[in-house]
Amino acid sequence: MRVSLVLLALGFLWSQASALTIYRIGGQSLPPPELDAPYEFVSLAWADADEARDGQIKLVEVEADFIHPQRLDPTVNIAPQIYELDGGTVFVMHSHTGWTENLEDDDRFIFDGDPETVYLGDGHWPWGSIYFGGRSLDESWGKGRWIYTKVWIFDLGGLFNLQRIRFFPREKFINERFVQRFRVGTSDGDPLKDGTRDHAITHRGFFFDFDLAYDIKENSSGVMELAMPAEPVQRLLLDAPENSSGIWELAEFEIYGFGFANEATYRSNIIDLGEAVALGPITWSGRQDPEAVVELRTRSGDSAEPNNYWRFTFRGDEKSLFDQQGKPLTRQSYAKLNKGEKAGITYDTRNWDSWSPAYDFSAGVGDIQANKPRRYVQFSADFYSGREQGSQLDYVQFAVSDPPIATQALAEITPGAVRAGEPAAFTYVLTPVFSPRDLGFDSIEIDTPSLPGGVDAVRISGEEVGFEIRRLDERGFELGIPRIDATRTGERIEVDFRAEVFQFGTLFAGRIFDSEKPHEVRQALTAGDADPLIESDRLSVDILDLAQKSIKGLLVQAGVFTPNGDGINDVVVIECDLLNVEAAPVAIQIFDLAGREISQIDGGEQVSGRFTAAWDGRDVDGRLAPPGTYLLQLIVETDEGVDRAQRVVGMAY
Repeated sequence: MRVSLVLLALGFLWSQASALTIYRIGGQSLPPPELDAPYEFVSLAWADADEARDGQIKLVEVEADFIHPQRLDPTVNIAPQIYELDGGTVFVMHSHTGWTENLEDDDRFIFDGDPETVYLGDGHWPWGSIYFGGRSLDESWGKGRWIYTKVWIFDLGGLFNLQRIRFFPREKFINERFVQRFRVGTSDGDPLKDGTRDHAITHRGFFFDFDLAYDIKENSSGVMELAMPAEPVQRLLLDAPENSSGIWELAEFEIYGFGFANEATYRSNIIDLGEAVALGPITWSGRQDPEAVVELRTRSGDSAEPNNYWRFTFRGDEKSLFDQQGKPLTRQSYAKLNKGEKAGITYDTRNWDSWSPAYDFSAGVGDIQANKPRRYVQFSADFYSGREQGSQLDYVQFAVSDPPIATQALAEITPGAVRAGEPAAFTYVLTPVFSPRDLGFDSIEIDTPSLPGGVDAVRISGEEVGFEIRRLDERGFELGIPRIDATRTGERIEVDFRAEVFQFGTLFAGRIFDSEKPHEVRQALTAGDADPLIESDRLSVDILDLAQKSIKGLLVQAGVFTPNGDGINDVVVIECDLLNVEAAPVAIQIFDLAGREISQIDGGEQVSGRFTAAWDGRDVDGRLAPPGTYLLQLIVETDEGVDRAQRVVGMAY
């Protein structure tokens, strides 16, 4: 599905004392956004991702205008380019030296793309003549006594779909030096499966195991072309044990794949915004095939480094965040420590938020994970692809305002738990803290899970004040209140309103903004201790009746309906509340009194909230059902099982 995106009302800010900056990563051929306010535009390139700045590009193809998972061409032999794949490498094992990634020329000859260079299976030492006691072992013990077994492992660096492999000796020896005995194995590289596969290879502390695709003991063909299993592969094994026919050789070992890398990752550099700023929503454009998934996430922080790096001081078990000169350890200085000094890496939870949950990619917009104004921001995109189903990310864009509305705005909601699907009275408390340069606000926006029942009162420092309801709909409401700025820092603001909750842990997110600056970034409220007398410190609300079924309050509007086309009672409307439901299939079955199913309404996948559907009296073939009494059955398929509820309806015409 193509996500086409118009620049949304990101909440941008401009005044003499403030400035708006729009950042865009990718989409470099696109013009800057059109906006009726001055702003600075910063364009960043996909290719800028740098490991030294916490960036990562793994199995992702990068263009100026987009990124997408690497894709294999089934006509191209990827073996010669294996080191060009992210993380791609080749291991080789000799019977006397063990495993190594330090390949000699003749080890590389089988995948160098040149059919005239060859690995010769004649038992030679891989590094030329080995001398012992002044004599060459090749000469004294005889060439060919040592290495008849040879094993190569091709690691693609990630999961790919392989189509076939092909290998052969030089053409002039096509009927003489073929590999008589060999094994071909595959592995997805999952360490949790180690020890469960068909064929294990252990040597000098190394362990590899593979599912055997082929175990050939009497081959007589010079050119071998073998189809590969359908499962995605990361490692490919070629095991050539001792051949009874004597000398054998491999001129080329070819690997052909197709489709997208099954898993790929792009992580941006940590982006320095210069100051702690208000972060607007993140928007993006891209494409996602039906069998593909893009998981886009963000995080933000107050330091240039999201990790803590620890060093052993060698004073007992003591660890330190500083090097021997007393400087804080960084990614670069940690890498330079001796192996014995490295005490591990932990996430800096003090200065950084955790990664956000994955956004709904089809929505094209989401809130950046930030619990207050932040200086640093970062995003990541994980691509999961089917065989021929992939995805593409064109650009990612967000806006920031400097200075922010407030240095911090803590908020919490009470009560913290209510009965599901029943109107409840809530108090939303927020306490802003300002610095002298902060802008202040005169508006509050609060999200609700359904149409609120109303807003009853607003209090500032315990005194009721006048307010204006500027918006009240299924998304929540917006209020205009007396202006709050740095002269009123720390004053508590309370909003009383009514709403219903359908899902355990429903989040009542909120934002503050200035109505006189329509392009201002709406600053997100931070869950925390806004009122010492309230113990919740949360913006989420639980439900008390967790044991209740997912269907509540099933109603049928019009007990008798008349589908005669006169526009009055032509359909019957079915309505209910769905509780604690996450992407559950919903359907309505219609039965006659003999128990025969005459029609069905597919409600699609639904989440918690109010659900409505309608039946127009027609059967599965599109004909009007006979007048009479019918049973409507609502079915919800949850993770815990199938819930059902029934109602009777009459039809007359």
